[in-house]
Amino acid sequence: MNVIGSRPTGWWRDRPGAMRELLGRLQRLVATTGDEVVLVLDSAPPDLGEAIHGGVCVVHATRRGRDAADDRIVSLVAADPEPPSLLVVTSDRGLRRRVKGLGAQVCGAGELLGRLDELGPAPRS
Repeated sequence: MNVIGSRPTGWWRDRPGAMRELLGRLQRLVATTGDEVVLVLDSAPPDLGEAIHGGVCVVHATRRGRDAADDRIVSLVAADPEPPSLLVVTSDRGLRRRVKGLGAQVCGAGELLGRLDELGPAPRS
């Protein structure tokens, strides 16, 4: 939601739709670049269960509440044998500090969204 919420697009009126739209845009990125992408969601509609969706690995927070998705991201970074090879996208200062402390690289939501904008909108399904 950190990336989704970084632009006032009306996403709050349809959170599941905003999640699906971000997933579609990330799928286009994966298809174009071959990058490995993990999308961590606070919660998700049933059709976005934990699985690989069009090349994007979707995972969920393991608990509810404040910073739940952040904690999942930190645990994924901590479990990775090569944290410097990871790029975490967030504009949250606390999460940025936590993952940098584990050795991961960080970029802001705006940087990712700019890259996605260059690729154009996600195809409608």
